[in-house]
Amino acid sequence: MRNLTLLTDLYQLTMMNGYLNEGLHEDVVVFDMFFRQNPSAGGYTIVCGIEQLVDYIKNLKFEDDDIQYLKSLGVFSDEFLQMLKNFEFTGDIYSVEEGTFMFPNEPIVRVKAPIFEAQLIETTLLNIINFQSLIATKASRVCNAAQGDPVLEFGLRRAQGPDAGIYGARAAVIGGCTGTANVLAGKMFDIPVVGTHAHSWVQKFNSEYEAFAAYAKSYPEKALLLVDTYDVLGSGVPNAIRVFDEISAKGYNPLGIRIDSGDLAYLSKKAHSMLSAAGYENVSITASNDLNEYKILELKNLGAKINSWGVGTKLITSSDWPSLGGVYKLSAAQEDGHLVPKIKISEDPEKINNPGYKKVLRIYGSNNMAEADVIALDDEKIDGREPLTIFHPVYNWKKKTFTNYRVKELLKPLFIGGKCVHEQKSVMEIRQFCKDELQTLWPQYKRITSPESYKVDLSEKLWLLKSHMLSEIKTPQ
Repeated sequence: MRNLTLLTDLYQLTMMNGYLNEGLHEDVVVFDMFFRQNPSAGGYTIVCGIEQLVDYIKNLKFEDDDIQYLKSLGVFSDEFLQMLKNFEFTGDIYSVEEGTFMFPNEPIVRVKAPIFEAQLIETTLLNIINFQSLIATKASRVCNAAQGDPVLEFGLRRAQGPDAGIYGARAAVIGGCTGTANVLAGKMFDIPVVGTHAHSWVQKFNSEYEAFAAYAKSYPEKALLLVDTYDVLGSGVPNAIRVFDEISAKGYNPLGIRIDSGDLAYLSKKAHSMLSAAGYENVSITASNDLNEYKILELKNLGAKINSWGVGTKLITSSDWPSLGGVYKLSAAQEDGHLVPKIKISEDPEKINNPGYKKVLRIYGSNNMAEADVIALDDEKIDGREPLTIFHPVYNWKKKTFTNYRVKELLKPLFIGGKCVHEQKSVMEIRQFCKDELQTLWPQYKRITSPESYKVDLSEKLWLLKSHMLSEIKTPQ
């Protein structure tokens, strides 16, 4: 893992220097990371990047050349630079488990640490979690649209740089993709890699048939042929069938064809008819060409005979929603040995944070389906033994009472007293966890368009605290 200690905004360091100058650097504070909108106006967000966050915290260390660089800026005191030289993270970090679906305004990472430490990690924490969660969510939406068909991540060449390509592929697999074309991501994260050939392969040979035959000769057990270099129905599919006949005679089973341009609904139907007539009705028909969840859903509704999807640019860049927009806000500060709630006021109600040291509880009905989440203060006891009434935090006459239910606390420890207590999981284990979790979310929240809003309420104690703080707030003079 690279040392990302200097991957931060300058103002984090200037604030840290200021806290030291004011003698506040050891004051313990609480920060929450949360987001305000689900990507693509969807119904949920998949949290991703927790493993990289853990690696980042474990590797926090200012090297000698880092100190020299910061000194050269001429804005930091020698005392501050000496503190950076001896820096280590000593606080507590809790997060939801990677692959968990979450909703706006819920804490997904909670940091309790001296402000000197908690301030430093803001930028990188947001950078890691925002991007991977965005791509995991986009992948989940694409996979939902595919309705169980395999979805392959093809976006490396269009990603916003190498890191986006690598960690975007990781996130896409966690979100539901069955594999990636990114070989380095495959090696780094032990995830399946996929790929066949490009149009250039076909163009290099004297004929399309020769290109297909040569590819099948090299890879007889993985013969998936790209049929749209010249004419999908006039030459591509007939030449693919000719080669399939040849390798079938040798005992191999052809995989199928890929179409990368044109009217995918029409071409796939015609290609399927031709393949079926030749005895290859069960081979794969893979489609690519700037696909996203909306186009896949449209093709499904048109009855396209496509059963595998290669999705690149619009997945790896989340082209219609380029940022998750997660934020990191101070919610409590220790005074005289006690955590005192803090709140940020804004003329935009959406930007008023929930104060205090909080947790997130998920309520499951007797059918093991997620029914609602409750953001509560950490010392509250809600265990399913007593009836629970929740209410909308704004329209609080909207209420619902649960009697036969169970509660799951979502925030789990990553670091306690600076020591890592997190058990690492493989990407494929996280992918399975994400898949299992999504099975507990009702279909109306997973709709590609116009999803129903999932219930996220404040506990009565937190709601009263927030209301009191808002009513008591005075504008500083």
